[in-house]
Amino acid sequence: MTRARLSHDTVAIALGGKAVATALAEAGVAVVPVGSRGLLWLEPLLEIETAAGWQAFGPVEAADVPSILDAVKTGQGHARALGPIEDQPFLKAQTRLTFARCGIVDPSSLDDYAGQGGLEGLKRAIAIGPKAIRDAVMASGLRGRGGAGFPAAIKWNGAADAPGDVKYVVCNADEGDSGTFADRMLMEGDPFALIEGMTIAGIAVGATQGYVYVRSEYPLAIAALRRAIDVARGHGLLGTRVLGSDHAFDLEVRVGAGSYVCGEETALLESLEGRRGQVRAKPPLPVHAGLFGKPTVVNNVLTFAAAPTILARGGPAYRDFGMGRSRGTMPIQLAGDIKFGGLFETPFGITLGELVNDIGGGTRSGRPVRAVQVGGPLGAYFPPALFDTPFDYEAFTAKGGLIGHGGVVVFNDSVDMARMARFAMEFCAIESCGKCTPCRIGSVRGMETIDKILAGTDRAAQMALIRDLCDTMKSGSLCALGGFVPYPVLSAIDHFPEDFGPR
Repeated sequence: MTRARLSHDTVAIALGGKAVATALAEAGVAVVPVGSRGLLWLEPLLEIETAAGWQAFGPVEAADVPSILDAVKTGQGHARALGPIEDQPFLKAQTRLTFARCGIVDPSSLDDYAGQGGLEGLKRAIAIGPKAIRDAVMASGLRGRGGAGFPAAIKWNGAADAPGDVKYVVCNADEGDSGTFADRMLMEGDPFALIEGMTIAGIAVGATQGYVYVRSEYPLAIAALRRAIDVARGHGLLGTRVLGSDHAFDLEVRVGAGSYVCGEETALLESLEGRRGQVRAKPPLPVHAGLFGKPTVVNNVLTFAAAPTILARGGPAYRDFGMGRSRGTMPIQLAGDIKFGGLFETPFGITLGELVNDIGGGTRSGRPVRAVQVGGPLGAYFPPALFDTPFDYEAFTAKGGLIGHGGVVVFNDSVDMARMARFAMEFCAIESCGKCTPCRIGSVRGMETIDKILAGTDRAAQMALIRDLCDTMKSGSLCALGGFVPYPVLSAIDHFPEDFGPR
């Protein structure tokens, strides 16, 4: 029987993947549901096993299935034929560590996962013990992939050293930044990587319970993760004796309530405890008093999913990738007006221009690129003049930007940057938890001030006021929601001042 891999990722399904699966099944093809390879302009992506290896076709519609199967049988060409997907330039140029298995394995099959190198990191972790695990993570240089880039090992050591009989590991899967989808892709396509990484973290810090806090807008990821957790528990990967060891660890999925601010770790913990998602004042830090007041490690999906590779290959091997203090690989998400949108995993150091023009192929519309926002709705806008900036935490900070979760959103020359600056303030006003004055009130005053600038009302005084307001929000906000609003606002003003003139 002919075998095929078909992406069952959210994007593929939205583009007709279920109809393609039905057509394949009706034609007698054994379909293996897999995650996305990340070449989103080719979804739904179909790979068929042939004597010459796996051959890819995409984007595929249900009506294409009969002719594709005929082409495979006769050895003839097909308009949707791509050849081996690994030869595609977008995929070939990547260094896939975290996403090495996505698009290859059945996300519900632990055998598939283990057959592609999975569980090696956990086995190594069990063999070397908690302190050596944390030492390996420290040696790797792994920094949190969720936004701030805080060294993961410092969090893990802090939780391990904190007194307490009960400790927790919490995964922040409340992926809410614009242009980001890596967490979703991994949970849908390779959920065992997250399970393994969180289990490693649990052993490292002495936690026996973990929670994955997933945004409610990700129903397929939630279902895939829960299915994988059940399989893992049934095979002894989770439970009272992890892989037969003396370590206990179990996982539970919790679904978020649709608040952007719950992406902030303390608001997430509040929500996880059943309360309204409001930011906590720090200290105490979560590693000392986190979930239910107990020492807690909070990292995002990509951070935990990097741990199995680090333990399997060793910290120094992971550290060999990257530049400066930004080590390892970063799954970068290309979105907006871009020709080749998708996930591109690469070591830190590639320039923003290479990502947008060489990898992404420039704009899909054919219009010139005017601005690129990196780091979600609170990231800075970079003009083409800054395209030589390396994708590196410190390099972006030096240019007034931030990497965040690795989302890159491209805007063409039709964008109105003053309107984008106002949108940042509006977004903050809507999503604020309301606990601190600079965020709650400052964002509303920001909208009013930008409106006056656009109306030409005492423009010089209003421009000075918006800068002063941004300084107050940056310095006085309890969390990054209010504190990061100045990045998009001030970068729009500084790099695109012509958009803030009289209308």
